Amino acid sequence: MESFAEDLKKKSVLFKALAHPARLAILLYLARIKTCITGDIAEELPLSRTTVNQHLKELRDAGLIKGTIDGVRKNYCLNPVEISRMRSILDEVMQKIDTGESHC
Repeated sequence: MESFAEDLKKKSVLFKALAHPARLAILLYLARIKTCITGDIAEELPLSRTTVNQHLKELRDAGLIKGTIDGVRKNYCLNPVEISRMRSILDEVMQKIDTGESHC
């Protein structure tokens, strides 16, 4: 991966975060409730708490969600700045790979 441009590496981190249905479900759930959730997101998904926590970590590492710890409680919400940036990156990439008048 060293031979790829730094901007492509950064973009791939975002796309990797979207590459699992559980992570998409978490993002869609947080978008639907439109607030930070305090408690266990695992109750909303057909996955173990440990597995959900691994997916939450991937989303936090990509910057797509924010998580804070208040004692034993964890609060999660979307990171609107990074969600907006992701949308722009996705639009940019899709415009560049638009098949347009491909003759394959």
